[in-house]
Amino acid sequence: MVMTVEEQIARLTTLSSADLRETWTRLTASPVPRISPSLLRLALAYEIQARALGGLSRETTRKLDQLAVAKTKTSAVSPGMRLVREWGGKAHVVTIGDDKVIRWNEREWQSLSEVAREITGTRWSGPAFFGLKRKLAA
Repeated sequence: MVMTVEEQIARLTTLSSADLRETWTRLTASPVPRISPSLLRLALAYEIQARALGGLSRETTRKLDQLAVAKTKTSAVSPGMRLVREWGGKAHVVTIGDDKVIRWNEREWQSLSEVAREITGTRWSGPAFFGLKRKLAA
């Protein structure tokens, strides 16, 4: 019988510390973190939900990582935005459509990094290339 996500999470409250550790190892295939059983239950509940419903988006993960290290801040693109960058003596204008589609050189692109790579011929962070990613003061 397959348990629902809610049933799996509710079951965590009945598990002993040893059972929680075993569940963590089986579920994540990684070492058990050195945290209290109550925090391990929360971590397991998150893992169960993430596997069933999808984890955090790439953008959310990036923002959380930036907040954790507090070294950079990336501004989000918004519909109608125009980004201009001079490279090789030529101004490159990227527009963000109302549908949030990135357009440059009469083409649609998946990311700013793809555009930056096409312009420079090297791997760049698109937000950094277009001035959306800034270092924070120490």
